[in-house]
Amino acid sequence: MIRLGTRASKLATTQSGWVADRLREAHGVEVELVEISTEGDRSSAPLAQIGGTGVFVAAVREAVLDGTVDFAVHSLKDLPTAAAEGLTLAAVPLREDPRDVLIARDGLTLGELPRGARVGTGSPRRVSQLNALGLGIEIAELRGNVDTRIGKVAGGQLDAIVLARAGLLRLGRADEATEVLDPLQMLPAPGQGALACECRADDDATTALLSVLDDPDTRAAVTAERTLLATLEAGCSAPVGALADVVWGDDGDELWLRAVVGDLSGNPVIRRSASGATSEAAALGRRLAEELLAEGADQLMGSVTTP
Repeated sequence: MIRLGTRASKLATTQSGWVADRLREAHGVEVELVEISTEGDRSSAPLAQIGGTGVFVAAVREAVLDGTVDFAVHSLKDLPTAAAEGLTLAAVPLREDPRDVLIARDGLTLGELPRGARVGTGSPRRVSQLNALGLGIEIAELRGNVDTRIGKVAGGQLDAIVLARAGLLRLGRADEATEVLDPLQMLPAPGQGALACECRADDDATTALLSVLDDPDTRAAVTAERTLLATLEAGCSAPVGALADVVWGDDGDELWLRAVVGDLSGNPVIRRSASGATSEAAALGRRLAEELLAEGADQLMGSVTTP
């Protein structure tokens, strides 16, 4: 029996259940889900106000470190980019679709929303990119689980919401999206759609168990994205989007990394891309981040203030 620490939300337990099933299939081991309450789950305040990066993972990580659980499953985009002392990222499973989606009243797409339509999101990254499209929509602050968010549209409080497609797919609710947003319009958060399996760095047995779940292409992609975020010294609540794809290049597989940093108003916005070997994912992320910083990305990120 191994114990898996997870947040208690339906999405978190669904993700953790998927990992548990894969481990049962691979090793024949029994996995017990242990639900843990986090600060991010208990508060409805904007993330930047309650601490930003790490509010969804600190309590779960503590449970791993103190031996309450053997390992934890996180949404990778919620993990701080700095390494956690005493923990190791033992597996990054195959990534789900990283794109964002729109759920709008009357089946509307983003381009069909009328001027002045109220679109809900709690993400500065989404706010910046939505405003950059110049559609004349009004952005409304939004927190809560998937049911709560979708309920705001169904109940008429909002005309539309933007959220991650991966969560809807894992919950079996992908058909509720009225549009899948092209990354050309809306680059996702670094690590979006990927899961992280963390255990104690000195726990060789659990590390070995989890290693079968690791997907090398996904790990390379999220390494590039998260190294970019770390080099920018930005957190998960910063207006930064990044997406790395494994593509066929002149010398075989290579990573193509796209990134955006923007002011919340949508102007200015800096977009850049770069490519490199999958084996040099971290170097690629650093290089592109340095290009963004040279263009003034630090000033744009510094313009985001806590409400």
